[in-house]
Amino acid sequence: MNLSKPSEKTILIVDDDEGIRDLLDFIVKKEGFKTEKVSDGKTAIEKAKTLYPDLIILDLMLPGYGGFEILRELQMYETAKIPIIIITGKYMDRTTQEMIKMEPNVVDFVEKPIKTQVLTSLIHKILKTSPKPDK
Repeated sequence: MNLSKPSEKTILIVDDDEGIRDLLDFIVKKEGFKTEKVSDGKTAIEKAKTLYPDLIILDLMLPGYGGFEILRELQMYETAKIPIIIITGKYMDRTTQEMIKMEPNVVDFVEKPIKTQVLTSLIHKILKTSPKPDK
């Protein structure tokens, strides 16, 4: 299997909490990926359409235009093929999780507080990239 370089991939980070957005940005950039950050749903959809990122990390709890609406809207365009990792701080029962996982563009869930190792290995697996070797 031929792995691509993280530097060839762009990840769109969508979270209304600046601290979490910056943390995710730091984690993802440290792995070598390019990032774009947005804080609301409308901008997320516009960015996804213009940037066409390789992956979207999406917080479900956004003000106004929530995660569910974004998931559904992204499925209506060529953006439907972009894999999405859902980030949530809210406890979600199994039924809700299963319902979200049935969305065709959702590949996985990461709960807050975010475990760096879990997130980075998930991103590498989805994007078929090789992690940077530890120095």
